[in-house]
Amino acid sequence: MESTELLFICGTAFLVVFLILAVLSLVMRLIIFIFPEKKARTDMAMITTITTAIQAVFPGMKITKVEEKK
Repeated sequence: MESTELLFICGTAFLVVFLILAVLSLVMRLIIFIFPEKKARTDMAMITTITTAIQAVFPGMKITKVEEKK
């Protein structure tokens, strides 16, 4: 096998991998566009459950703020 053939094979393989990754990124963008992220809403039952659990572990503590960190 000559070195030019090996160089051609490596270059072709690199381009094919690059093409596959580009197609996958486009598919991911399409999926994100079709199914957007839902906005989180504060549920009163969730806040009550968190407050009850914290007070069970640390009696006498007062919950002042509950927020979700992303």
